Amino acid sequence: MSQTGKFIVIEGLEGAGKSSAIERVNAWFERHFPGQERVNTREPGGTPLAEEIREIWKRPREEPMANMTELLMVYACRAQLVETVIKPALARGSWVIGDRHNLSSLAYQGAGRGLSKEVEGLSEITLGSFKPYLTLYLDIDPKVGLERARGRGELDRIELESLDFFERARQNYLSHAAADARICTIDASQPMEKVQQDIEDALAEALL
Repeated sequence: MSQTGKFIVIEGLEGAGKSSAIERVNAWFERHFPGQERVNTREPGGTPLAEEIREIWKRPREEPMANMTELLMVYACRAQLVETVIKPALARGSWVIGDRHNLSSLAYQGAGRGLSKEVEGLSEITLGSFKPYLTLYLDIDPKVGLERARGRGELDRIELESLDFFERARQNYLSHAAADARICTIDASQPMEKVQQDIEDALAEALL
């Protein structure tokens, strides 16, 4: 089994179960790569500076946030995280487990906000050829996901978006997953035990 650090990302709409999936991924790594350093990240956020931007980015406010402002803030966070945390961790051989990455922007700001061209341009500027080794996309019907999100409590600015917004984001996720062998789609509407097993199977196929 290779001990080279790799970047593994968990993606999905609101309510898809990313938090539970990340716990499962960490437990799997602990079993199969005991003692190997792991770094967990989240986007937007993941560094002190990026977390400050995240707080502004997610909180509902009286002043509407322009779509381009949202997009630029996301990539400011991502650039900071990649350059100061993710790349240094990978360089020293650590595994990096990410809660969202660039695929989220392609889906949310690209398809959801109608800024696909701008997303592609910023992605090239900030990331170049840098991509995750493996992405686990947790696919769920947006209606189901939003019901789960509401059950968690108060919604943030993104979770308050329209169903159409999330439908567009989901179709973008599915399109990218169908075109990229490094993206594994997991049916998140299944019972939790089956979702977790599918996650472990995908990790084993890609990494063992």
